[in-house]
Amino acid sequence: MSRAARLARTVIVLLVVGLGLAALLVWRASGPLEIGGPRERCVAGVAGHDAEVTIQQAEHAATITGVAVRRGLPARAATIALATAYQESTLYNLSYGDRDSLGLFQQRPSQGWGTPEQVQDPLYSAGAFYDALVRVDGYREMEITVAAQAVQRSAFPDAYAQHEENARALASALTGHSPAAFHCQFNTEAFDGLSVEEAGDDGLTSRALTVLEELTTVFGDLETGGYAPGGITSGHIDGSAHYDGRAIDVMLRPYDDTEVNRRGWAVAHWAVAHAHRLGIATVIYDEMIWTARRSSEGWRAYVHPSGDTENVTLRHLDHVHIDVVEGESA
Repeated sequence: MSRAARLARTVIVLLVVGLGLAALLVWRASGPLEIGGPRERCVAGVAGHDAEVTIQQAEHAATITGVAVRRGLPARAATIALATAYQESTLYNLSYGDRDSLGLFQQRPSQGWGTPEQVQDPLYSAGAFYDALVRVDGYREMEITVAAQAVQRSAFPDAYAQHEENARALASALTGHSPAAFHCQFNTEAFDGLSVEEAGDDGLTSRALTVLEELTTVFGDLETGGYAPGGITSGHIDGSAHYDGRAIDVMLRPYDDTEVNRRGWAVAHWAVAHAHRLGIATVIYDEMIWTARRSSEGWRAYVHPSGDTENVTLRHLDHVHIDVVEGESA
């Protein structure tokens, strides 16, 4: 091999090694390179702090906070609940634990928390935690770890404190106190294999109906629209998912009320947290949009295709729009 050839080979080897080291540094700093799509994760960014969780953890966090919103509890209650679930189960719905402890909060059936099936139901277990929390006199003014310990009676009473910052960020975003502060990102290949669905008698596809049913299970009675028995044929832009029965609107009135706006963001963030599992493609609210196709960009400014910047409904100030993926033809 000539000297020039050996030199060229050496340069190529050094380039390959250099690129490998660069990739490793990026991976170590921020996770795997986003080759073929964004890295799956969810983030609540509040007051300069980013709480990063997996998609499954995000679903559970959104359910825990959604129960608090439905009950009219303060964001503080959700923070205490999230800090507790962080410590007890790392926000996973565990089927095991110390002695007979189970679920997100590691509640023990033998201690009266419910049946094994109940304490492994996120809605039930969150409700049981809040039932106990509101009986703690002065919990709103207590340190988070003290309030959590008053409910849990843990052998490690100070352990909850280490999760306060993440719990505060998630609670603030998921209860709607911090608008557009929570998003999930994932590769839309997650939706591969979902088939096209026809609208049922209620005017919704099965996927859209599932979203509606789960929303109302978490948040209670909601005023919804954008669909009707037999379907709708007008009132939306051409190609709207409403015409296929793939979209619902959660109405929020009066739109300029602070508490109503917070509830809207709680619903919108809940939808994003569950988008991967439920096949949700788009969420629009309060002049902001999140889409699964561009999920790594988080929430983006939204302007209606008509260009109208005056109409409250077209700006999505008075409703959360949620639509599900169309699916693939067989």
